[in-house]
Amino acid sequence: MTNDKTAVYLMPGMAANPSIFNGIKLDDTLFEVHRLQWFQPEQGISFEAYAKKMCQQIKASKPVLLGVSFGGMLVQEMARHIATKKVIVVSSVKSAKELPKRMIFAKYTKVHKLLPTGLINNVELLAKYAFGETVTKRLALYEMYLSIRDKYYIDWSIDNIVNWKEKEKLPNLIHIHGEKDAVFPIKKIENCIRVRNGTHTMIIHRAKWFNEHLPSILLE
Repeated sequence: MTNDKTAVYLMPGMAANPSIFNGIKLDDTLFEVHRLQWFQPEQGISFEAYAKKMCQQIKASKPVLLGVSFGGMLVQEMARHIATKKVIVVSSVKSAKELPKRMIFAKYTKVHKLLPTGLINNVELLAKYAFGETVTKRLALYEMYLSIRDKYYIDWSIDNIVNWKEKEKLPNLIHIHGEKDAVFPIKKIENCIRVRNGTHTMIIHRAKWFNEHLPSILLE
């Protein structure tokens, strides 16, 4: 990689593959973009240990890490183990305080362990978990984006989301959040760049906004 380019690593959200970033176009004379993807967690692996293993895929020095939703939590964990230029979280949270009440309720009651994750091959149900949306006309689209259907991975992901214990806030963290996010409602989100009418899936459906604003955010 040439030294004058900014290395950007993109991490998708729960159960999603890197195709969610297909609409994001960054100038390849300024940025070198790498797409990360989820690997199957080993039985009993902690979120921190998983983040350390994901860091092995980072080859550039002081990159920008950008994560969506659960991927946003992951890149924050990764940034505690490698030097980063910047960490950008999209449609995610920076602390347990920003989790919605239903997730905090799940943490203490363990009700999330009763979710029918064995039915994850039902794309409509998986989209509800991962995107907070009811799938109707866009079923084929979500089948393309949500390709990870392993029950253990889904159970592991949901458990780590509701039980996430953030540490001190990263000094180089930037948060981008949609005003109509149904998974992580913006009323609980502090200090973020607000995207008008942005939903939890805005990395897909509002790619134009990201293409217009992301370069300056990355370079500033």
